[in-house]
Amino acid sequence: MRTLPAWRSLLYVPTTRESFVAKAHTRGADAIILDLEDAVAPAEKPAARAALAAAIPQVTQGGAAACVRINRPLRMATLDIDAAIAAGADALVLTKLMGPDHLRLLSELIAESEAAHGVPVGRTRCIGLVETADALSSLEAIARADPRLVALGAGGEDLATDLGAEPSPDALYLPKMMTLLAARAAGILPLGFIGTVAGLSDPEGYRAMLRRSRKLGFACASCVHPSQVPMINEEYGDSAEAIDRARRMVKAFETSVARGIGAVTFEGAMIDEPVVERARRLLARARPA
Repeated sequence: MRTLPAWRSLLYVPTTRESFVAKAHTRGADAIILDLEDAVAPAEKPAARAALAAAIPQVTQGGAAACVRINRPLRMATLDIDAAIAAGADALVLTKLMGPDHLRLLSELIAESEAAHGVPVGRTRCIGLVETADALSSLEAIARADPRLVALGAGGEDLATDLGAEPSPDALYLPKMMTLLAARAAGILPLGFIGTVAGLSDPEGYRAMLRRSRKLGFACASCVHPSQVPMINEEYGDSAEAIDRARRMVKAFETSVARGIGAVTFEGAMIDEPVVERARRLLARARPA
């Protein structure tokens, strides 16, 4: 079974914006996504790739993972992959995945770059994004296609455009939940939330959306503004009180099982194996991978 990162928040940073890159490590995000795709104008793509060598050491100095979002066209993707791995990226964000074969092809290119740059083959993780209606039917196959894949999400804006819909919670609910189910079934992290990337003008609405999404099962989320990072960390993380309660629950249950009792009253509620398993998973999340 693959080891999953203990990510809550992933902050997008345009690779060509030096001032943003310089401050990224202070934002509190678990991962920084250096963007080579939408945030970079076509004429600036070569400069953005070249900037990775200096940007990755900067964004990781606070302990965050360095991720790089690559472009979809294969010729550009190949250049992006090689530049990211040469610079020491921890993970690549693979955009507009078409299906499992597309993911496997990109994984092969990653392995070739790792070998060429003296990086242990298999070190680089992948985050997959499904952003077209056509790929939705392949979600389960994509989620299981390659051991590099540790997280899977459904892109909101691009997917809504392809569906001919507005990027509203109603329009995105089904594809987002399909992605969550595929990710959980494959044992990887469901990335995202039921909603849009908006939130700067309505922080309380954004927080409520995150809270709902976490209860539905999403594990981590990306954002485009530093002010959103603390909210994601709070809503997708686990408080000290929750961790302590989970420890007490597991201990009480294990004591009960040792006495031959499979269900027990714990702090006013009946608990059994499924309830305790959720507590065990919470404790596992609380230990950074």
